[in-house]
Amino acid sequence: TDIARICHTFPKTKCRVVFLQVMAEVELLSTPRDTEISDVTCDSFRVTWEMPREDASRVTHYFIDLSRKEGSEHNRFKHRDVPTKLVAKAGPLPMAVRGHWFLSPRTEYCVAVQTAIRQPDGDYQVSEWSQVVEFCTGDYAMEHLQQLLDKAQAAAGRLLRLSVFYRNQSPEYFHYCGGAMLPSFKDNSGSHGSPINGKLRGVFLGCNTEFDTGLPPKDSPYGPLRFQISADRVLTPSTNLYFADFYCMYTAYHYVVLVLAPAGSEGDSFCKSRLPRLDLSSNPFLTFTSGDAPAFCHASDVILEVLYTEPLLLEHGILVQISGHHQLMSLSTANAKKDPSCKVCNISVGR
Repeated sequence: TDIARICHTFPKTKCRVVFLQVMAEVELLSTPRDTEISDVTCDSFRVTWEMPREDASRVTHYFIDLSRKEGSEHNRFKHRDVPTKLVAKAGPLPMAVRGHWFLSPRTEYCVAVQTAIRQPDGDYQVSEWSQVVEFCTGDYAMEHLQQLLDKAQAAAGRLLRLSVFYRNQSPEYFHYCGGAMLPSFKDNSGSHGSPINGKLRGVFLGCNTEFDTGLPPKDSPYGPLRFQISADRVLTPSTNLYFADFYCMYTAYHYVVLVLAPAGSEGDSFCKSRLPRLDLSSNPFLTFTSGDAPAFCHASDVILEVLYTEPLLLEHGILVQISGHHQLMSLSTANAKKDPSCKVCNISVGR
């Protein structure tokens, strides 16, 4: 009726202009507000927002814009050719967003939303973009680590005997450690989403042996001095073993990260709900068979990095000089990033 009065008042040409302006005002979509992000995982999230009831009844599509937070480190794991804007048919909120982008774990993102009505000619009438909301993706969940574990098992190889755990470092490290190697936070090497990165304290130990001698390797990228400790001081029936990561660094070598935590310890409590626990007597990586003559074995085709969550006293082991080369820095894994293109050690979630 209002439009009819306008048409009667104004000449035909002016009436058409006014009519279009009025219709535009009537159909204008309001800007989404109070946007919230929930149920965040390493590669998915849910988003919801508020809009008037009359808009909800007319909206046909949602536009979601995702980008990494400004100023953060370049995301080397995100595929550059994947669009950051998602067009989805309107449906009940909150809306689940998963699989549309290669989201990276532990990464800060910005999200804005826009509502739209698809026109008969295929174009969209759209609202203004909502305010930007920031959130951070999570670590690998247990299901993701199980996928990684399955891949690692296939690469482990046959088991070989071991007798000692060891740690290679510079003479200065052992001189200033005060007689004990204290747990420190795990660095960010390996899979970006491993739950232990930067969160679990421990002392890294090696246990791989050489095929021909059954002894630890002569070479090390970490230093010329080696601390060796009898395997039965580290791995006992009261120690829990957890799988934490499987990765490579653009080489043929693959690494498996394991956590050894005495039952009931702080490290054990951390791992229980975050990492797959392995059977000490039957797993493809590191085994312990008790008895009169305890036997210890390690996987032969992967490099094991064992994070022991308790302090280790130097008096419980021995220090020996390594007779081989010590400058193999290309094999060092300190803060090394995983190769996101490797088909052997990657799973179908954010790297």
